[in-house]
Amino acid sequence: MRKYRVMLIDDEQSARKLMRASIGWESLNMEVVGEAASGIEAINVIDEMRPDIAFVDISMPFMNGIEFTEVATARYPNLIIIIMTALDQFEYARKCVSLPVFEYMLKPMVRSEITAVLERVKKRLDEREDPEEESAAENAGGPEIEPNTMEQIQKFIEANYTDSKINLASVAEQFGFSPSYLSRKFKQETGKNFVECLTECRMEKAIQLAEQGKKMFLASAEVGIPDPNYFGRCFKKYAGMSYSEYVASHAK
Repeated sequence: MRKYRVMLIDDEQSARKLMRASIGWESLNMEVVGEAASGIEAINVIDEMRPDIAFVDISMPFMNGIEFTEVATARYPNLIIIIMTALDQFEYARKCVSLPVFEYMLKPMVRSEITAVLERVKKRLDEREDPEEESAAENAGGPEIEPNTMEQIQKFIEANYTDSKINLASVAEQFGFSPSYLSRKFKQETGKNFVECLTECRMEKAIQLAEQGKKMFLASAEVGIPDPNYFGRCFKKYAGMSYSEYVASHAK
């Protein structure tokens, strides 16, 4: 049986690091496949991470844990969400009863309590896994993506990259494919994954804006990444220098 994939979404790096180190993930047949420092960053990378479980801090800038849960579970109804919240926001979190949240946990969290919750999560996932494997085997083929369809998908990305909510799942739905199938075929056909292609479109535009001397928070919003911190990391990785350094190097 495959390992269950876990994503940690918290704007405090120390909290994410502690979660990674303190839980016996292996004994639960789980692995931490990725982290994000904001809801926006998580939405941008969730298609590639494909988590079964997400620990989500309720209080994050630009897209809080509740907003992330609304967006993510609309795309991935089977995603198990565990909301992490401080005491002063616990009642607010519990009022969001319409959301498909598996558990609300108070921060700072206790290792034994996290493990107990994850054991319940594992039981649910184990029960779900067998019928899903049978269904996947029956539908392994899926509709074939024609080369011209892939070109249309790339053009769609280029035309809509400014939308902060665009992701693999929304594009797959637009063109009538499952996210996992599109992800696999996209990599085969283009040599890069969906997030890389989307980020490339955004960073090419961001470089133009940097050359014009536009402020970083304005540029980040304009290219569909309203979280400037995440935008800054993407830009530096793509351009080899920070946004402010790039602006300074092109100042007239």
